[in-house]
Amino acid sequence: MSEYSNRFCGSQGAAATSRTVSIRTLIALIIGSTVGAGIFSIPQNIGSVAGPGAMLIGWLIAGVGMLSIAFVFHVLARRKPHLDSGVYAYARVGLGDYVGFSSAWGYWLGSVIAQVGYATLFFSTLGHYVPLFSQDHPFVSALAVSALTWLVFGVVSRGISQAAFLTTVTTVAKILPLLCFIILVAFLGFSWEKFTVDLWARDGGVGSIFDQVRGIMVYTVWVFIGIEGASVYSRQARSRSDVSRATVIGFVAVLLLLVSISSLSFGVLTQQELAALPDNSMASVLEAVVGPWGAALISLGLCLSVLGAYVSWQMLCAEPLALMAMDGLIPSKIGAINSRGAAWMAQLISTIVIQIFIIIFFLNETTYVSMVQLATNLYLVPYLFSAFYLVMLATRGKGITHPHAGTRFDDSGPEISRRENRKHLIVGLVATVYSVWLFYAAEPQFVLFGAMAMLPGLIPYVWTRLYRGERVFNRFEIGVVVVLVVAASAGVIGLVNGSLSL
Repeated sequence: MSEYSNRFCGSQGAAATSRTVSIRTLIALIIGSTVGAGIFSIPQNIGSVAGPGAMLIGWLIAGVGMLSIAFVFHVLARRKPHLDSGVYAYARVGLGDYVGFSSAWGYWLGSVIAQVGYATLFFSTLGHYVPLFSQDHPFVSALAVSALTWLVFGVVSRGISQAAFLTTVTTVAKILPLLCFIILVAFLGFSWEKFTVDLWARDGGVGSIFDQVRGIMVYTVWVFIGIEGASVYSRQARSRSDVSRATVIGFVAVLLLLVSISSLSFGVLTQQELAALPDNSMASVLEAVVGPWGAALISLGLCLSVLGAYVSWQMLCAEPLALMAMDGLIPSKIGAINSRGAAWMAQLISTIVIQIFIIIFFLNETTYVSMVQLATNLYLVPYLFSAFYLVMLATRGKGITHPHAGTRFDDSGPEISRRENRKHLIVGLVATVYSVWLFYAAEPQFVLFGAMAMLPGLIPYVWTRLYRGERVFNRFEIGVVVVLVVAASAGVIGLVNGSLSL
């Protein structure tokens, strides 16, 4: 049993670290986490900013970029088999304790905001059939979102095996309506003439081709969030090779679904028509092909999809907090494990913070699209740092700092040939450039809001480091903190003077 397992288990937590998660469950977790609300709104999201030509270019860039990020975790899982929960551990061992902390903090906050977005879309879709949850009753929807959040907390706090089983069932159930959409639209509704009539959206008022491609980037990333899900649960997988294979298989499956659905939609409705659709735009596209029953089918699929993703992300929410607590970056009590092996304290804190964001978003009348953009920017933090760490491994063989030499956070690993190392360098460079490009392509206000959300994390981190009498920052981390403070300050000034709004 590893040093990490000894620390994690104790008398009550042994179940939490037993390697019982199969490759099928890992793939289900990836698809369940990735195929959530985003895929059902992708026709409208892309149609609002781009035409079919730019859409294809955007998917090509997103496919290469997100595949490189998926391969970053694939490669790191092989090069650093002793590191668990890759999204957090890779950044920490390579770049320092605070960089690891900020990666986990950003991933956690992104998951929290995603939860609110998922539930909001779920009840807005339900509102088409149950008037009580329509947009005319926002307070009722906010209460329903809150109730769902605490209900899921009750499920996931009973342990991973129960929640993973529920995720597997809902993943299978929600894929069926998506496959029905692809088959029905492809054979009954797709028109090549409509797809090509305004290929570059010259009449859509969405700008140049570059502007269109840049505009869809945030949405292509959003629908791929969760591709690293197998890495997050690597410590519970039956083998390390399962983590790598599940990541690649999950990515290919999700990419095929996304490209098919977005491309077929442009063959049914024009870019302007897609842009005018509601959030659950897949339902409207299928309704245009087969009638109202098609919309009802997709709406059912969305509800199942959101419920499955909600459970997946509520599980993922607790992992970063629990791991940081166990590794001494935040108070250790947050990592408490109950008799069923669930990190109940981290789950409870996550659920409380989700509840706070529900109130904030309700009072500000925040839209689903705004939640998507804010969450996406927060997810990019661990993606960028993990990719940068792989570049450092391929160029200098180690990271910047090694805060815990001799433990699971050392920089050891299997021997890598020069040929493999060159391939790893290419993967890391592509993923790093893509991650930086995504920050550039995002709307500046959400980058600043993301910095504001990251800044409070300094309080528990610095307090814990001082309490433990340990070094707070290394040189690289000081630069990261300076950038964070400057961006957060700009966001606060923008909110105060009214130039920015959520």
